[in-house]
Amino acid sequence: MYQWLKRLLAKPDSVPPPDAPSAPQPAVQESTTPPAPILSPAVEGGPDFEQKDLVNSAYQHWLFALPAGDSLDTTPPEGRVLHELIMAAKSGHSAADMLRRMPGVIPQLLQSLRSENFAGADIARKISNDLVLVGSVLRLANAAIQHSGDATTINSVEHAVIVVGQEGLRQLITTVAFRPIIDLNSGYYTKLMAPRIWEQSEKSAVACRMLAPEFGVDPFEAFLAGLVQNAGLLTALRVMDSTTNVPGTLGSAMFRARLIQEARAISAGIAEAWRFPPAITQAIREQGDVRKGGALSPMARVLALGDYLAKIRLLAAHGKLNDSENNLFHGLPLGAMPCYAALI
Repeated sequence: MYQWLKRLLAKPDSVPPPDAPSAPQPAVQESTTPPAPILSPAVEGGPDFEQKDLVNSAYQHWLFALPAGDSLDTTPPEGRVLHELIMAAKSGHSAADMLRRMPGVIPQLLQSLRSENFAGADIARKISNDLVLVGSVLRLANAAIQHSGDATTINSVEHAVIVVGQEGLRQLITTVAFRPIIDLNSGYYTKLMAPRIWEQSEKSAVACRMLAPEFGVDPFEAFLAGLVQNAGLLTALRVMDSTTNVPGTLGSAMFRARLIQEARAISAGIAEAWRFPPAITQAIREQGDVRKGGALSPMARVLALGDYLAKIRLLAAHGKLNDSENNLFHGLPLGAMPCYAALI
């Protein structure tokens, strides 16, 4: 999938002529060992343990719709879920197949967007053939003008394409290409949690792309890391629904901690199955070291910070956290606050 996206998003003048040998791509070839990343202390330019713990705890309670109190020990149903997830973590390809979504119109759109002088009318016509894209591009365009103080409402796809622009469309269409098909009638936990997880993933991806230059990592790869980091958690919802459909049965503190751990392993497996650059897979796996204060690669630091900012924005929007309290932004890199302000 990664190679497919890179080919379609590459500008025409960056593609070698047919007779010329293709430049080697060591970063995405399975047989090539990637260079060792430059590691940085996790405490440098990121939230401290108390900040992360506060935000993660509030996010998990909101995600599961839990009351203020916590049950600590896992229950038998939770044990069954965790056992299934441990087995799933060993098979990234199976989990990847569950999430794959490639609407027919998306390859055409990405191909059209390769041109610097893309035809807005043609793009709008293609977008109109996919109801998911229509809704997404209109929401993005209206959010952009409202953020600038304009009270106008955009109702046409043609107008939205002009407002969003080429790079905005590339990002939007890539996001939709990754968005899993979520059956909201499949069970309690999918209906409750899937939209929340995906909204956090989208905001995290945007944050990672914005933060990437400050950490010296590729913005497109950082964007993809933000999108795929919660893929394992989305696949876990099916297991949870097949185990129980009773609200409140799942969600003890120990279960949540183990769930995040196993879901992260599944996400890394999915990234490998889709042949993402090793830096993305490594960054996902390294998120477990954030809590321990271990050394992180630059991509892992970007992912950790983007995830943190996206959670704060969501919790503040839903009245679950006051973003002006608890020094949530103390000690963060210079780009954190402008990034947070842009997460609408």
